[in-house]
Amino acid sequence: MCYNSNMATLEELEKEVQEIEKRNQRVEADKAWEISSSRKIIISIFTYFFVGLFLSSVGIQRPWISALIPVIGFVLSTLTLPYFKNLWTEHFLEGKNKELN
Repeated sequence: MCYNSNMATLEELEKEVQEIEKRNQRVEADKAWEISSSRKIIISIFTYFFVGLFLSSVGIQRPWISALIPVIGFVLSTLTLPYFKNLWTEHFLEGKNKELN
């Protein structure tokens, strides 16, 4: 009798581990998407298209040239943010290390 209850517990644990592994795979995929070039390119294209449409609708001269400005800003920010993230992370971790000492 005790054997069956232990087996159920072991099976439950195995199921929980499988669920955690599936969740971890989803989290890893989400993280990969967040830093992917594909995501940045898609956002840039949509931004250019919708800003261009908006600027056209309000009568701005050369709207498609003007629509490049927010796209360039986005691209520059995605290129420089990792550098600033690393600086911030180093500063943050230094503070945590000082707290531990």
